[in-house]
Amino acid sequence: MPRNLNAWLDICFILFAALILTGILTYYNLFIGLGAGLVWLCLLFFGRERCLCRSEEFEHYCHTVISNVNSAANYALEKLPQVIILVDKEGRIQWFNKELEKHINIEPTYNIAMADFWPELDLEPLWGRNGKTVFVHENIHYQVIHRPVSTKETPCGMLALYIQDNSALEILKGIHADSRTTLMYIQIDNFNDVLQGLNDTEQNSLIFETNKAITDWMNHLEGFLRKVSEDLYVAVMEKRNLDTAMEEKFDVLDKVRNLQNPVRHLSVTLSIGVAVADRQNLNQLGGKAYSMLEMALSRGGDQVAVLKRGKTEFYGGKTNAVEKYTRVKARIISNSIYELIQESDEVFIMGHQNEDFDSLGAAIGVSRMAKYLKKPVHIILSEFNTGISKFTETLKTKEGYSELFLPANKLINITAERPVLFVVDTHIPHLTASPELLERIKDVVVIDHHRRSSNFIKNARLTYSEPATSSTSELVTELLIYFSDDLTLPRVEATALYAGILVDTKNFAVQTGVRTFDAAAYLRRCGADPVSVRQMFRSDFETEQAKAQAKAQARMMPGGLIITMCREPLPNIQVIAAQVADSMLRIEDVRVSMVVFQLTPDVIGISARSTGTINVQVIMEQFGGGGHQNVAGAQIVNSDIDTVFEDVITATQLFIEENDKNESNTATGR
Repeated sequence: MPRNLNAWLDICFILFAALILTGILTYYNLFIGLGAGLVWLCLLFFGRERCLCRSEEFEHYCHTVISNVNSAANYALEKLPQVIILVDKEGRIQWFNKELEKHINIEPTYNIAMADFWPELDLEPLWGRNGKTVFVHENIHYQVIHRPVSTKETPCGMLALYIQDNSALEILKGIHADSRTTLMYIQIDNFNDVLQGLNDTEQNSLIFETNKAITDWMNHLEGFLRKVSEDLYVAVMEKRNLDTAMEEKFDVLDKVRNLQNPVRHLSVTLSIGVAVADRQNLNQLGGKAYSMLEMALSRGGDQVAVLKRGKTEFYGGKTNAVEKYTRVKARIISNSIYELIQESDEVFIMGHQNEDFDSLGAAIGVSRMAKYLKKPVHIILSEFNTGISKFTETLKTKEGYSELFLPANKLINITAERPVLFVVDTHIPHLTASPELLERIKDVVVIDHHRRSSNFIKNARLTYSEPATSSTSELVTELLIYFSDDLTLPRVEATALYAGILVDTKNFAVQTGVRTFDAAAYLRRCGADPVSVRQMFRSDFETEQAKAQAKAQARMMPGGLIITMCREPLPNIQVIAAQVADSMLRIEDVRVSMVVFQLTPDVIGISARSTGTINVQVIMEQFGGGGHQNVAGAQIVNSDIDTVFEDVITATQLFIEENDKNESNTATGR
């Protein structure tokens, strides 16, 4: 039968009609009918033979096509510049093309395990799935497309792997990543201060040496540098050059720090803000770099803030922040706060969780500003505030303070149309007494003396941060001085502010400057009572016993680290930990003291102290905390105290090793 059914039916109909016609002719004339029948038979035989011939030709054509297609397919599989492998569940090869031989060092055979030549390719997570993956073998980057293959025994009896060498693409990606634009702002922190007391020749010499150090460093990095003002530079370089600077720990900080004012013995320090282009335009990149410069300055200067892929890294910060002798900024901020409180109809104030005397004193000082302008004011206290509970309970009994304090867990709905929130003694959102309140109030003012971390309160209406100051209570005291000439500070509030300064300075022993004593003198004139402050700090027998036990369990580690642990969540454990850390710092050869303590059943606290050679703020930032170079801390939620204890040891020792390594690497020789 022909492959065209319609044609076969037509032929059969014609032959049948011809046969009938032959029969009619035979009826009328036998001889003519016989002749016609003979012709009909010849046509039948010819048609049959013709159909058989065409059928054979078609079958030959189909066989040829199929054979060519199979040959082409086999050729493509064998010669395709891509490795194709079929593997079974055990990871053994069941079939492969010859391209595999070019990528391995052994001769491939059937049933060989892929782990024998590509151990980096783990097949277990790929089994039975469609998808892509990558692996690296001997510095060669491979891309793998995997597909499950059905067999008679099981729907996923084998796995097809299509493997391609992507090293050229990866090299191209690396070149692109290394050549990304990097914008850098470089500012001399103390330009005017470091030049004071010098004659013109000495000033020009110091400026020349500073410019030379920065220029030589930038030439070493193959970057483009331009000076835009007396103390500000802008630099552009490639990302690979930034990597070099990061590997060298931005040694320009050390080089410049060696330059000093010979009269005042004040070193020159730099603050650097760096941003690496990702998908921003140059305008956005400039804004990011400048924000990094502001962050470096807000952390006390003498350091670098680098923004890469949305993450901020810090380098330097070895010196304490330089105290600013002028109070111009305090006067401007005070005037701005005056106007902001005047515009509001209710004032809320809060510090960090588990408030200390610095946080409480600063909050009480801000409340005085609100009371002076006759605005309703509330101080929000966290659930755990045992360290200041004695003072707050005493204060509540005095007239005018009974409704001042409001627990964070009992915060009612805010009905004010224009409330303002003051956050004191912290700038980290999750460490505030009430993070929920921070989200509910739009106008926020941040007053803090801690070095700024990468996790800070964004979109604040006003931020006043001075890392060089002793405490937030000192900052608030200066604001009160300029707030109004008619403002009178009650004795109890002056005492609270004085206690805040006293605690953070360890009785005026650390982090004190001229402005610290000026603020303390102002508070004494307002009636601050040092005797009452000493009464606040008196501890009971259980507290002293806990401190003794903590010091007895301390471990002295290599590098000058001493660390101990307090497992029991005592009522005033935060104060105990701080005092233990302070006391252990007085031990010979101790550079860093750490106390890990159980603050609450769900929160682990860390109290860190340093003699000045190690920046404990950077260490605590790894645990979500912060502070100052010599005093810092952190709080960790939902963790085990033993785990935190070991993590703190590991992180601190690693930081000490890196710090000592960099210190031993002279900054003048490169």
